[in-house]
Amino acid sequence: MPFKFHSRGRRHIPRQKHRVTNWREYESALRNRGSLTIWFTDEAIANWKAQPRTTPGGQRHYSDLAIETALTLRAVFRLALRQSEGLIGSIMRMLNIDLPVPDHSTLSRRACGLKIHKAEKTRTAGALHLIIDSTGLKLRGAGEWLFEKHGTTKRRAWRKLHIGIDAESGEIVASDLTDKDVDDASHVEPLLEQLDVAPASFMADGAYDRIAVHDALIARNPHALFIVPPCKGVVPSPNAATSPTQRDQHVLDINAHGRSNWQKASGYNRRSKVEAHISRYKRVIGDTLKSRDDVRRVTEVAIAVKSLNRMRELGQAHFVRVV
Repeated sequence: MPFKFHSRGRRHIPRQKHRVTNWREYESALRNRGSLTIWFTDEAIANWKAQPRTTPGGQRHYSDLAIETALTLRAVFRLALRQSEGLIGSIMRMLNIDLPVPDHSTLSRRACGLKIHKAEKTRTAGALHLIIDSTGLKLRGAGEWLFEKHGTTKRRAWRKLHIGIDAESGEIVASDLTDKDVDDASHVEPLLEQLDVAPASFMADGAYDRIAVHDALIARNPHALFIVPPCKGVVPSPNAATSPTQRDQHVLDINAHGRSNWQKASGYNRRSKVEAHISRYKRVIGDTLKSRDDVRRVTEVAIAVKSLNRMRELGQAHFVRVV
């Protein structure tokens, strides 16, 4: 007989409590995230220097390193382009470094299609357990005020951010920015193409319960676990009794033991980690895209993701459940 949920749903289940076990180290890491301790290596200075103007009144040509550094400070400290230009100039003066500073127009122009230098992989050796989710990022313009005054959201717009994290290390290993109308499941393939190794398991919410997503995962790793909850009311395939697929097994387990027990047994509860990463993105970077062009917005998101991964390397909290 299928399991029946309590009439009050999940609200009667008490909220889990956790305790941080490395609070001293984590507190130090949080302080270091706001530190302005910046230094320039000889290699960075050599790669920073702009080429001289070739024509009278012509613009300097800055390296990708210089542009990415300025845009990183802009993302981390939530600055406008002119303020980012001023911050870079003040840092140069404090360090007594004679380097040219890219102006705000150059930063805006070079952000279009900028190639972001990939940081060294910090993921520990072992299997990759991928968790994927998406969220919306608002565009600039009248938002909450327009809705409050006119009671309409017709002029509001946003873009969709897709991210995939490593469940073990917490590193964001894949990310992309698309239009708001792009279906979540249809964009799994581009995220998988960004991975260096095939995932040993794939975890996502019910929006990713598609045959195409399952096939794309199995094509990269035939033994990968596909942990996606099936939609409510689905039935197993006709061959479920003899040769059940992973989805058939999920349906059978949910019907036999209930959805909550299936989540515990399958480890689906770990999906909350990607939701925590999305919340961290919006709290640290913000929930609004500053750039006015989609190509520049892709660069903006790539730099933000790289910055969050760098912050995670400084230290992260370790939790234990309090019974």
